[in-house]
Amino acid sequence: MNHIEGISVEQDLVIQKARKRIIESIGNNMDLYSVSESTGHLYGLLLFQDKPMTLDEMGKAMEMSKTSMSTGVRTLIDLKMVNKVWEKGSRKDLYEVESDWFQTFADFFSLKWRKALEVNLLALTKSKNEFRKLNEQFPDSLPLQAVVKQDLDKIDSAIHYYKWLDRLIDSFESGDIFKLVPKDLPSDES
Repeated sequence: MNHIEGISVEQDLVIQKARKRIIESIGNNMDLYSVSESTGHLYGLLLFQDKPMTLDEMGKAMEMSKTSMSTGVRTLIDLKMVNKVWEKGSRKDLYEVESDWFQTFADFFSLKWRKALEVNLLALTKSKNEFRKLNEQFPDSLPLQAVVKQDLDKIDSAIHYYKWLDRLIDSFESGDIFKLVPKDLPSDES
């Protein structure tokens, strides 16, 4: 990171040390987002910039290749954690961190859980249909009917959960979640 104009070397060292600690912490915890540690460090680097950065600038700051930076930025863009921005007079692509961390979390949660929800609901529905057909084919087999009923009850419970999860995801996508859990702390917790 570059020296900050107008402050002493000692003050700058304290700031850089504190920033580095945060960047390392972000990198270490980005596995929660299925992101590599180096991509997390890239996110942390961008977080503390006062202007958008090019891939070349990121590569130089992190001492990594432009290809690595490109891969990391693409991952962060896909997760809606970084935005590509336009700047007059610049012919290179520029990137900056999405400043609304609440929206970043909502987007990430929605993206990941919507995919899982769809895959799981499809499997549950397909299995439920197979169990029903099995029941219809062997209506007189009491042991089979008992096992299928137990499994259908479990499947119905899972479907009930995934329908609730679908509504929760909808609340993240619409922003309604922030009506239930406001972004701002109540005045007594500030």
